[in-house]
Amino acid sequence: MAGNEVKMFEDLKKHYVRMALETNKYATTAKAAGVAPSTLRRWMRKYETEVRDQMESEDASITPVELTENEYKQKYERAMKLLGEKELEVAVLKDALKKKDYQ
Repeated sequence: MAGNEVKMFEDLKKHYVRMALETNKYATTAKAAGVAPSTLRRWMRKYETEVRDQMESEDASITPVELTENEYKQKYERAMKLLGEKELEVAVLKDALKKKDYQ
């Protein structure tokens, strides 16, 4: 039974290591795991290679540590486009409400 419990805890640690690698948000991942960031770093040292190998075999994406300037620009432009669309949507809905109130 003790062997199964150890395996469960190792799997759980690997889960949080994977989460940290996928999101690149180590502090948030540590908080979600309910552990100190230093504990997560210790898990990273122990399991990172194994988890990365598993992710590569599954073709899972790992968030790059730093985005390039071009990638930031693309994300910014996409966000601005979405924001503009939402602002237009809100304006149309407000106009529709005004027209409904007058009828």
